[in-house]
Amino acid sequence: MQLEIRQTKDGSNTLYVPALNEHYHSVHGALQESQHVFIKHGLEYILDQKKDLKILEVGFGTGLNAILTFPYALAQKAFVQYDTLEKYPLTQEVVEQLQFRNFILNPELLEYFQQMHLGNWNEPLELIPYFTLQKIHETLEEFCPPAAYYDIVYFDAFAPEKQPELWTEEMFRKLFEATRPGGVLVTYCAKGSFKRALKAAGFTIEALPGPPGKREMTRGLKPAVV
Repeated sequence: MQLEIRQTKDGSNTLYVPALNEHYHSVHGALQESQHVFIKHGLEYILDQKKDLKILEVGFGTGLNAILTFPYALAQKAFVQYDTLEKYPLTQEVVEQLQFRNFILNPELLEYFQQMHLGNWNEPLELIPYFTLQKIHETLEEFCPPAAYYDIVYFDAFAPEKQPELWTEEMFRKLFEATRPGGVLVTYCAKGSFKRALKAAGFTIEALPGPPGKREMTRGLKPAVV
């Protein structure tokens, strides 16, 4: 798959896929989007309730969400099991070209970021005693998650018009069943058809202010009693 490096408005880089006419992150700011959607409204929201977290990410991509999550485990000694799905991993050459070290990574984090990308697929990698990463080389359709297991789902797939097979009630019902009561699913998307599918799968919908350049984002909550 042909990829192009593009700089976003906050100075951070993303990838552009010409075949899909799609970017991996918001052109208004890759770093800002990840911090706002997945960290602020997903990770920090659940960390207020518990410290032992299991996270499922749909779309490992550049690894940006993973490396932004990592410091919370390091600083708060919050135990994080981070499972991430990716069918089409990036090459190490592309990862280096993104130059993430220039805008988010101190030398210590850069080392862990490299380990994340170099680690074997389908094997748990304990980066520190508080953070274990498992990159799963499967699509969401192929993945068979355990029931009521994950505290947070980072849903970071390409947009519904680019990957419609992932934005269906069937897929969200799978994720609903995999989420523990009281857990959440967060995503940048706020399309009406998506929110209807999410609601039909069982989630309670929260419309939240979006990151720069986007009016709204979505958080789905699994009721504590279902």
